[in-house]
Amino acid sequence: MDIVQEIKKLKKEKNAIILTHCYQEIEIDEVSDFVGDSLYLSRAAANTNADIIVFAGVYFMAQSAKILSPNKKVLLPNMESGCLMADMIDVEKLRTFKANHPNIPVVCYINSTAEVKAECDICVTSSNAVEVVKSLNTNKVLFVPDTYLGKWVEHNLKDVEVITFNGFCPTHLRIRPEDMINARKNYPNALILAHPECHREVAKLADFVGSTKEIMEFAKKSDNKTFIIATEKGVADRLNRDSLINNWGKNFILINDKIICPNMKKNTLADIYNVLLTEKNEIEINEDIRLKAYSTIEKMLYVKN
Repeated sequence: MDIVQEIKKLKKEKNAIILTHCYQEIEIDEVSDFVGDSLYLSRAAANTNADIIVFAGVYFMAQSAKILSPNKKVLLPNMESGCLMADMIDVEKLRTFKANHPNIPVVCYINSTAEVKAECDICVTSSNAVEVVKSLNTNKVLFVPDTYLGKWVEHNLKDVEVITFNGFCPTHLRIRPEDMINARKNYPNALILAHPECHREVAKLADFVGSTKEIMEFAKKSDNKTFIIATEKGVADRLNRDSLINNWGKNFILINDKIICPNMKKNTLADIYNVLLTEKNEIEINEDIRLKAYSTIEKMLYVKN
């Protein structure tokens, strides 16, 4: 069986689209309708007339797609594809965090479950977190679940105290300051591009800090020829592929060989085929929770738009 052709056939038969996050295995791009970061994918899907969304990503991303497309059937290829950071906080822990710091606006990273979003005031992404928090016009916010993105926001907004929940991305924390120092020595002409989920000491040593999308856009536009990628391997893979296809003459080097998100890599072409065939692994969200979670995203988009 040519699984790629079978997936494309099923997509057409079922009026389905496939969303693929940049941390997925690169072979999945061949069957994808949209490839990018999580919020972009969910928004793109909401603007289609598809009946079925297959989200090659992790659980909270598929939830986000359902939040924005309640009338579409959203399927996750592998239900074990979760996010360790998102799982570090739940509603009970969030309520305790809020109780310990009362009367302070609560900002949630998009990398959180619908249930957590529903308990917060506004949502952010790694690309708009600074701008959205600034728009709140307050001198103090609570930030969940990623402490490092929260402290990146605080670093960029000197007059705002960001009280962070102690969550983190285990994949990004595998990047150590010594990796950055060694990369600088080994590739003196390279630019080092890092994600704000990295440890603050790592971010300080980067030439550019930005979201997945921002890193890719910076690399494409830069006149430099060599880059060290301090984020998940899928980003370096796609940039190297695009450089080869488009004749950029650029080289993208992963900061170390451990920067692979195991949960992101759980989705396979076989999983996508099976979930399209059976329509199992459907994402369902209580409508009251969905509406509250939607409100946090809508407020964020109002700031950005």
